Amino acid sequence: MKYIEHKRKIDLMLSLIGLIVLAPLFIGIMIAIKLESKGPVFFKQKRVGLHRSHFNILKFRTMRIDAPKDMPTHLLGDPEQYITKVGKFLRKTSLDELPQIINILKGEMAVIGPRPALWNQYDLINERENYKANDVLPGLTGWAQINGRDELPIDLKAKLDGQYVKQISLRMDFKCLIGTLISVAKSEGVLEGGTGAMSKEVASSKELENYEVENNIKE
Repeated sequence: MKYIEHKRKIDLMLSLIGLIVLAPLFIGIMIAIKLESKGPVFFKQKRVGLHRSHFNILKFRTMRIDAPKDMPTHLLGDPEQYITKVGKFLRKTSLDELPQIINILKGEMAVIGPRPALWNQYDLINERENYKANDVLPGLTGWAQINGRDELPIDLKAKLDGQYVKQISLRMDFKCLIGTLISVAKSEGVLEGGTGAMSKEVASSKELENYEVENNIKE
């Protein structure tokens, strides 16, 4: 039986375990958010799911309630003015993403997969279509996330997502999971107020690295 047929069962098991184990952390973060600023604990945002369908992604709220809605952080003139102190820490450590465990339980996301685009990020959505990256569940983390994250140009991000779809396997998911833990520990690829900041030279280098990795996965 193909791995893809087992992937949902694995995601369900991991998300259930994660929700139970991380419950104390969830509570602590929720209290910290409420103590610092007015507004809901969770932030909902319309994102693109499987086959370009839409769903509401869940995150811990990291911005003030007067921040512009449905706008990527990199398009805000001065994102720092909206991000709370608790929010800055949550973003740096990627803890703001934890509520997406609930999205995984609901079957709207997977643990590993292309990061879900905003509903109005048409350039990324259309580019992913070329690589069939819209035909798998979006993930909490993925191949593009551990190879540049916010720094990646749109075309390279979509290409990396396509590599993941082409090479999807237990081994590939494990590589993404380990790579995510390392990236989070180093706070790599997080740029407030910027995206696609990686130079063309570095991007080309990334493509070469991932070409080599892709071939290693096949072997």
